[in-house]
Amino acid sequence: MAASGRGLRRAVSAWPCPAWRRAHWEATGRPKPEYDAVVIGAGHNGLVAAAYLQRTGVNTAVFERRHVIGGAAVTEEIIPGFKFSRASYLLSLLRPQIYTDLELKKHGLRVHLRNPHSFTPMLEEGTRSKAPRSLLLGTDMAENQRQIAQFSQKDAQAFPKYEAFMNRLASAIDPLLDAAPVDMEAFRRGSLLQRLRALSTLAPLLQAGRILGAQLPQYYQVLTAPITKVLDQWFESEPLKATLATDAVIGAMTSPHTPGSGYVLLHHVMGGLEGVQGAWGYVQGGMGALSDAIASSATAHGASIFTEKTVAKVQVSSGRVRGVVLQDGSEVRSKVVLSNAEPQTTFLKLTPQEWLPEEFTQRISQLDIRSPVTKINVAVNRLPDFLAAPNAPRGQPLPHHQCSIHLNCEDTHLLHQAFEDAMDGRPSHRPMIELCIPSSLDPTLAPPGCHVVSLFTQYTPYTLAGGKVWDEQERNAYADKVFDCIEAYAPGFKGSVVGRDILTPPDLERIFGLPGGNIFHGAMALDQLYFARPTPLHAGHRCPLLGLYLCGSGAHPGGGVMGAAGRNAAHVVLEDLKSL
Repeated sequence: MAASGRGLRRAVSAWPCPAWRRAHWEATGRPKPEYDAVVIGAGHNGLVAAAYLQRTGVNTAVFERRHVIGGAAVTEEIIPGFKFSRASYLLSLLRPQIYTDLELKKHGLRVHLRNPHSFTPMLEEGTRSKAPRSLLLGTDMAENQRQIAQFSQKDAQAFPKYEAFMNRLASAIDPLLDAAPVDMEAFRRGSLLQRLRALSTLAPLLQAGRILGAQLPQYYQVLTAPITKVLDQWFESEPLKATLATDAVIGAMTSPHTPGSGYVLLHHVMGGLEGVQGAWGYVQGGMGALSDAIASSATAHGASIFTEKTVAKVQVSSGRVRGVVLQDGSEVRSKVVLSNAEPQTTFLKLTPQEWLPEEFTQRISQLDIRSPVTKINVAVNRLPDFLAAPNAPRGQPLPHHQCSIHLNCEDTHLLHQAFEDAMDGRPSHRPMIELCIPSSLDPTLAPPGCHVVSLFTQYTPYTLAGGKVWDEQERNAYADKVFDCIEAYAPGFKGSVVGRDILTPPDLERIFGLPGGNIFHGAMALDQLYFARPTPLHAGHRCPLLGLYLCGSGAHPGGGVMGAAGRNAAHVVLEDLKSL
């Protein structure tokens, strides 16, 4: 029997912070009255920023409102014995320099690479001798072509060229991720020295142009066109196009037909792990183990990290930041404050409004924060048994079980229809489902023979039509619909469920501070990227208030467990501290 939402809330309250999550990084006692730098929020970007600052001798404190660090990169034992990556669940985008600089392996980070990495089963009638078809993709290009040839020989031949084309674009974008955007404000109003420094920020843009060369117009189309238009130019088979299109819409309130959806696809293919381009993996012990490794690196150099310490407001006097005030009323002074909270919380709730220009706060209030995501964490007592790839006799994990398993993804039209449902204020009738089973590679996450299943589903609107709200009844009705869909592909799934944790957009906002439930801290649309993230003229981590910086996913280069926003913000702060 699946546990009800009420039962799961009891389970969570009974397991607030298990011993295995109380790491050596956790500060004890009261914060000191003064630090060089304060970081608001111990999400992975905030931890990265703190680690870089502390390594250079900047005495840094991090204040986290929850009982656990990591923001969305957490491991939580929601159901006794089952450890879930409760929000984010895969690793690929974390910048290689961060691995090296922060010595994350030394601090305990272990990653299980996935190969193959993508499995799309078909809902079609099989025969006695033949199962329904499926599409299994991994690092072996010859095997990928054989899989694709089930649906189109032409697509099988085109696929290596498509991969090379996209990899070249990813390599061009890559340098842009590791530096703050071009400082347009310095060009406009800065001193001669500031303008000369700003010139250096053009280097990544020039490097990207050199890599793309004469093909720049074609690549421009990838970034601006609907992903369906891009994929139609390469392929003819819908299962392949829909599988690739999932990376263009995942986490975004967009359709494959939405202009600019190509960039989100690129955002999800430009990562890598252990030197393998485009690889994705599961973190040993769940995503919280990554946050623990970053925190361990920071505290090893002297940083202080406090949990259950909520920042109530940023302290300002004489036109610059002076520190923060905690919810208990205590004041902590600092030269600079870095906010890992999303832009609207940072600038509209924590910062006194009289110190920010009205035009700036208006732009912040108008940010697109819509999210389609409902995350469902499921404990099961056996592996899902897919009609398209039946389980082994003894029930051990097979290659497809380690993949991102795409359901209701046989056709891009299905994805668009799911989007249309949400635009009408209704959860999708046939939701797009990305099903992952991290315990297939990391058995420490579940009791023997059992597994944890991550369901990243969309589209679900934040506000429901007809005056409905996301109460327990609506949560469970949607989860039941998702489970019915999975049952069609893997009969017996519903009978294997031990318990579930349903996180709708309002839940993701309330628990993790994700605005509107948006996993990227704001839409990754072209009008909210690079020069314009979070707003034009303030995309370089600085804001109109001296000493206040944005270091989370709401800043360039955006969302995903990348760490780049934290690292880049720390570098900007270190440059500014030289003049203080």
